[in-house]
Order: sequence, then C-alpha cells, then structure tokens
Amino acid sequence: MRTALALGLSLAMSPVAMSAAHAQSGAAEGQKLAFDRGKGNCLTCHEIKGGDLPGSIGPKLENLTGRYDRAELTAILNDETVRNPLTVMPPFGRNRILTEQEISAIVDFLQTL
Repeated sequence: MRTALALGLSLAMSPVAMSAAHAQSGAAEGQKLAFDRGKGNCLTCHEIKGGDLPGSIGPKLENLTGRYDRAELTAILNDETVRNPLTVMPPFGRNRILTEQEISAIVDFLQTL
C-alpha cells in the first residue's frame, strides 16, 4: 500500500485551508466571548442569533460583512468612541477589557453573522 509520503504528496494543509480552519476555531472562541456575560458581554446591548436574553440598546448584529470590513469591526471593538463619541459601547481594547486576540476572535465570529 502506498502512503502519501511515498507518493511525494504533502500532508500539510494549504494556506487557504489553514486560514479557514483558524477562522472557524476563532469564530467559535469569539462566540463564547461575545455571549460571556463577564467578558465580551455583547448580549447586554445587542440581539445576536443564538444568544439568550439579548438587550436592545445597540443594533441587532446580523449581516455585518455587508456593512463593515474586518478593520472596521476591529476598530469598533477597540474604541467605538473614535467613530461615535456619543456611544455607550465600552472601549474594549482601549480599556483592556479584551485582548487583541480576543477582539480578533470576536471579529471572526461577527463575520459569520
């Protein structure tokens, strides 16, 4: 029986497959953070598909990729007061409520909505 190595085939994932797998795991972690009442706490203000007891202060989070690119979503999570000085949304990055990695995972999740 021939093995993949004997045939000279690579067992490594392609960069596209690795990126997709990373985004999926990031999205799952991001969803956990977004729904965590002690960390991301997005459900306090936003309705999100799959979330329990959502708030209604902020907009419903859906179809976000049609409205924002990754950099915009990251900036909003870091400090929405830059874009909207009157917002009540906490500056998660500026106030170190969330790490860069946590914000990135939440953005991964938001891009699935």
